[in-house]
Amino acid sequence: MIEVSCNALLFDMDGVLVNSTQAVARVWSKWAIEHGFDPKEVAARAQGRPSISTIRDYLPHSDHHAENRIVERAEMEDLEGVVPIAGAKELLATLPSNRWALVTSSTRPLAEVRLRFAGLELPQYFVTGSDIVDGKPHPEPYLKGAAALGVAPADCVVVEDVSAGIQSGKAAGCKVIAFRTTSSDEDELRRAGADWVLNDCTQIGVRVNAAGLTLELDA
Repeated sequence: MIEVSCNALLFDMDGVLVNSTQAVARVWSKWAIEHGFDPKEVAARAQGRPSISTIRDYLPHSDHHAENRIVERAEMEDLEGVVPIAGAKELLATLPSNRWALVTSSTRPLAEVRLRFAGLELPQYFVTGSDIVDGKPHPEPYLKGAAALGVAPADCVVVEDVSAGIQSGKAAGCKVIAFRTTSSDEDELRRAGADWVLNDCTQIGVRVNAAGLTLELDA
């Protein structure tokens, strides 16, 4: 058991609190086929990034915001298989509301739909793709998450599942736990900067004390 002291946790959503990997892959594969791109490549590239970033990569001269609305609507409608990650409900129940924030590349409407469908309560502190200029792997998302809680990034632990998110957390100055939920390649997660690699939320225990949080990682 590894013990880690911190003041707050910053969670990504997809692949960390909510399992939506297959829904994301279906939406982006369909979009890729419609636009003449390799569906497997596009679906992999879209994981963990703001959707508009992927659209800009593949359709640089399109109406990015119009395309993004199309993708967002498709993701909000495709909820088959969207369920909480193992241990997510139990972990969140142990955390005071002012000790954690959600930091997701999804837009706020999409994040709310997925959280509710998975049976998770909406967080008090919420940073989404709607709130940022530069998405993951840029540090802005996690810097804003820490600021929302009033906690220094160095006193936060980020929980992520893909390289772009891990890089974002590290660039912000946070320690990062990576889950194997989306990528089972531990070397890839380590190369991105993960400090610890776990399977899911069941391997994180929390003790709340006057100084902050003590995480117990079953690594």
